[in-house]
Amino acid sequence: MVRGMSLRKTAAAPEIALSTSFLWRHKILTALQFVNLPALEGIVEMDETYILESDKGKRRIKGRKARKRGGKAELRGISKHQVSVLVAIDRSGNVVAKKTGKGRITYKQVQEAVSNHLGEVTCVCTDSATGFKKFSQARGVDHEVLNMNQGIRVKKGIYHVQHVNAYHSRLKLWLPRFKGVATKYLDNYMFWFRFLDLNRKLALQQMKIAMVHESFKMPAEVTSWHFRPCLW
Repeated sequence: MVRGMSLRKTAAAPEIALSTSFLWRHKILTALQFVNLPALEGIVEMDETYILESDKGKRRIKGRKARKRGGKAELRGISKHQVSVLVAIDRSGNVVAKKTGKGRITYKQVQEAVSNHLGEVTCVCTDSATGFKKFSQARGVDHEVLNMNQGIRVKKGIYHVQHVNAYHSRLKLWLPRFKGVATKYLDNYMFWFRFLDLNRKLALQQMKIAMVHESFKMPAEVTSWHFRPCLW
């Protein structure tokens, strides 16, 4: 899991069944959601990225043809076939990354995704999406808008969204190895990548130990039966 290997390769090393590999993976990922999750403080950058909706694992898909190995969206641009993932990051490197819904992100989705993870925020830096403007107004914090299309990347020397955009780039380089992630499990993969990204400076052996330790720090009341309907 530290190396981001497929389920089959992960199952082969300890000689366990593919279904067991799947179950262990998601039980660990469910626990990792609690790792290093302090409140975001000070200047907070927010931006959404879009990932193709996936019904991977379903035998019957309604409304469209099944895609193979991830596939491509049928509609151009942002549509109901795209799932938005909101990433919020402060200048200390604390990160919240969550699936929010289909299509363009809304004020309500921003609020539901990050409201419980904010501390003393002084400013929110975003693009020009209206959901962020409404959110900042509701929170009563300053809002700096960076319009990339107009070449506005930095304001007053300190307001930008470079950290969150860099996080998006690293995420998009990591995800394709899974050939499409089922949308219902997308948050688990966000927890997984967040752990790897926060610990990316550790040596491989140190990261392995950290994943084991962190997985057992918080109780996660999830059993194998929570995921079994996806296997049988």
